[in-house]
Amino acid sequence: MTEKDMNTHNHTIHNYQPQGTRVLGSFINACSWRSAINTIHRWGAARESRYVCICNVHSLITARKDEKFRKILDEADMATPDGMPVAWMMRKLGFPLQERINGPDLMWKYCAQAAQRNEPVYLYGNTPKTLASLTARLHMAFPNLQIAGTFSPPFRALTEREDANIVSEINASGARVVFVSLGCPKQEMWMAEHRGRIKAVMIGVGAAFDYHAGTIQRAPLWMQQRGLEWLYRLCSEPRRLWKRYLVTNTQFVFGAIGQLVRHHIRRL
Repeated sequence: MTEKDMNTHNHTIHNYQPQGTRVLGSFINACSWRSAINTIHRWGAARESRYVCICNVHSLITARKDEKFRKILDEADMATPDGMPVAWMMRKLGFPLQERINGPDLMWKYCAQAAQRNEPVYLYGNTPKTLASLTARLHMAFPNLQIAGTFSPPFRALTEREDANIVSEINASGARVVFVSLGCPKQEMWMAEHRGRIKAVMIGVGAAFDYHAGTIQRAPLWMQQRGLEWLYRLCSEPRRLWKRYLVTNTQFVFGAIGQLVRHHIRRL
């Protein structure tokens, strides 16, 4: 490759923009289940340090209020539309076939393929009890799945030495993907801080550990498909989640209406 060709090649890479659009100010990738999983696998196989954000209504509203968090979402290597309202917005904004790419299902689908490929994964977050139950259930569902390691961080910030030790442990484990369950926005901040240090693809999967471990019951499929999973969780934990869902959902609705009106006017 000549110097001219190299410059052209680098220019193309630097100007590459993944397909997608902004929803309430945050860039969300337009992707299918197949493209998302294949891309993560490709990054992981190359031991590339990347992070994936699973973006639902709560995370998008948080990003509108917190510029630092919005920057983390925008700089993610992949930001998928979690929650049917986000997927519906993507469909209205020019991606009519957009699916909901959520954390629990992404983790489960990926583990199924990782087991077939002998691809090691790592579980970071939640409690030791939940991790033990999750590990047992994953091995029951996917006997060949290689769980390279697990870590339950304390309810405090790690010291520099502790953090360096866990980074070394994850890298030495050979894990290609690290599933991170710390809750929003903590997990996204953790992943952004560790990109370039952890040689794997980090995926923030929220409550997926609890769902798959059986510590939290997930909404029935018909509620998930109709965008009502938030209502199921609200009824299950009203004291903890009422503000998150009732307030943020209302803010999302008004923000979405405003964005769709502006989008329609621009198309006239």
